[in-house]
Amino acid sequence: MSKKAELERIRTVGIIAHGGAGKTTLVEAMLFDTGETTRLGKVDDGTSIMDFEPEEISRKTTLSAAFNSFEWSKHQVNIIDTPGDFNFLGDTKTTLQGADSALVVIDAIDGVKVQTEKVWEFADEFSLPRLIFINKMDRERADFKKVVNEIREVFGSKAIPVHLPIGAEDNFRGVVDLLSEKAYFYNADESGKFKEDAVPSELKDDVAAYKEELIEVIAESSDELLEKYLEGEGLSPEELKEGLRAGTINGSIIPISCGSAGKNMGVQTLLDLMVVCLPSPLDRGPKKGEDPKTGEEIERAPDPKEPFSSLVIKTITDPYAGKLSIFRIFSGTLTEDSSVYNSTRDVRERFGQLLKIKGKTQKSVPEAGPGEIVAVAKLKETVTGDTLCDEKAPIVYKSTELMPTIIEFAVEPKSKGDEEKIFSSLARLQEEDLTLKVYRDEQTKEMIIAGMGEIHIEATVDKLKRKFGVEVNLKTPRVPYKETIKGKARVQGKYKKQSGGRGQYGDCWIILEPLPRGGGFEFVDKIVGGVIPKQFIPAVEKGILGAMEEGVLAGYPVVDVKVELVDGSYHSVDSSEMAFKIAGSMAFKKGALEAKPTILEPIMYMEIVVPDECMGDIIGDLNARRGKVLGMDSKGKHQVIKAHVPLAEVLRYAPDLRSITAGRGMFTMKFSHYEEVPANLQEAIIEQARKEKEGSA
Repeated sequence: MSKKAELERIRTVGIIAHGGAGKTTLVEAMLFDTGETTRLGKVDDGTSIMDFEPEEISRKTTLSAAFNSFEWSKHQVNIIDTPGDFNFLGDTKTTLQGADSALVVIDAIDGVKVQTEKVWEFADEFSLPRLIFINKMDRERADFKKVVNEIREVFGSKAIPVHLPIGAEDNFRGVVDLLSEKAYFYNADESGKFKEDAVPSELKDDVAAYKEELIEVIAESSDELLEKYLEGEGLSPEELKEGLRAGTINGSIIPISCGSAGKNMGVQTLLDLMVVCLPSPLDRGPKKGEDPKTGEEIERAPDPKEPFSSLVIKTITDPYAGKLSIFRIFSGTLTEDSSVYNSTRDVRERFGQLLKIKGKTQKSVPEAGPGEIVAVAKLKETVTGDTLCDEKAPIVYKSTELMPTIIEFAVEPKSKGDEEKIFSSLARLQEEDLTLKVYRDEQTKEMIIAGMGEIHIEATVDKLKRKFGVEVNLKTPRVPYKETIKGKARVQGKYKKQSGGRGQYGDCWIILEPLPRGGGFEFVDKIVGGVIPKQFIPAVEKGILGAMEEGVLAGYPVVDVKVELVDGSYHSVDSSEMAFKIAGSMAFKKGALEAKPTILEPIMYMEIVVPDECMGDIIGDLNARRGKVLGMDSKGKHQVIKAHVPLAEVLRYAPDLRSITAGRGMFTMKFSHYEEVPANLQEAIIEQARKEKEGSA
């Protein structure tokens, strides 16, 4: 077979959905039906090949994208099984960069959820052609027509059934292929075996109506087919098949299939649809990138003879085996024991074995080309998002933007002296999880771990213990309040010390006044006539800056203040830089107390996506948290609420939102600005700061 023919038979597919829709169960059924496995792996009993991390087995959900491949109908299908829980969608977004298409799994009971819309947005961002599989048709309250209507309402009328279910709930028995009008009745023993028969009489009207609509949509996918259709000519089965494929690839058709992954029903008809409709690397065309030297746009065709180029879409760290870099090849051919160029970091990397990922195992391969997802071990400098390519023909592919973190915890070691080990171990975990942020808060001095939600942080802590033997405690981080002034004051700071030998003398007069919010600090030297010698003026400013680090109300840093140095005096022998530094500090502390000091708190900008029926409860809850609703947008059957809310009120918002919306809401949050804390709440903050100071004394 020619290389081109081989490429035409490759399908690289990202499986996406909301959490719990059954993606992994579907992949397990595919692996079983294609002969990759000899038994049907189950998520619920911990035998899944794709969910193999201990944290995934205990939680019974996908926390990290996994990879596999199989052959079906003389096609090679590469699969990326992605997480659906919002806590881990960062991994979904990053790994989807390696896909040529997406299979969207939607629950036949719950329908389109917030996370479904989010992963759909990812598929839009990467312009991925997609299929939809309505899963769990065997479950109680499964409703195919209701979910199809919902899909079309949210994602548009281009989503159209090509398979219809035979029965539902306990009575679900198989599927009808609309184009061939064949019915497939599946065995109830999870074997995937089926028999072909006539369409049941009770479905004939539905089949006729849906088929007519499908033919119309296929005809509209090309001018040639539309002309034939409008002239009343029938379209041949081959034309319909080609039209369906062309429409799926150009995005004008999104075919809907259905079945039950858990019962292994409808999976083989879905596999047929995948190889017929989804694009090969050739269909996707050249990949655009930049010349790393000139910044000019260049591209690489999906051709094994082109220079090698790829994008690293995932990193897995192991304390024993080291780092595994997983990348999607866009052009050229890579062989084992090669050298590659990391054009993102301008470094050369060498590796030995070239590995194909098969769930939790890896298989060595001699070479790989366009459309393939492969891995190599122990690259020293390479991280997720980097481009690996041929050094003689360098190109850089732009990696997707990371999702912002929404929750933070302060991390403390359970054992004293483990702090450095925690930091280095978390840095290793950050290599494989880009949505994890670890930093030390300069103001509160706490080590902070930030992530996409509580479950994300908890799973990270579990991994920290399992992989690196480090145990930590999590606690709510301190809010980084600040202090400022609202009034004006003119004060003197005088430091005079005489106790034998040389004395100390520094004297300054300053005027304090507030700056607009975000103004920072401004120091103005207005000394005339040399009342303070020039060499001592920087010392006064240093003393003021030192005093600003700990405010006068609760010990928080002072911001947004203008200080004018207007007068003072000095002693020709006893004055020194130290004396004027102390005088500046004394003056500031005294002036801050007189200039109406107040406390500022960080305000966060939030976007909260919730079902329509939860909107009232969410707005009521935001009001109770001192939030200000800025506006609302409709998005399908969901509302997007935009608000400013004090950080102190939303430190643990994720579990509260989950509780209010029964897990159907999601939010993003980022710092916006500082605002004054209401007077009635300042006393409690001051009292808390006093207790903390006494406790650490």
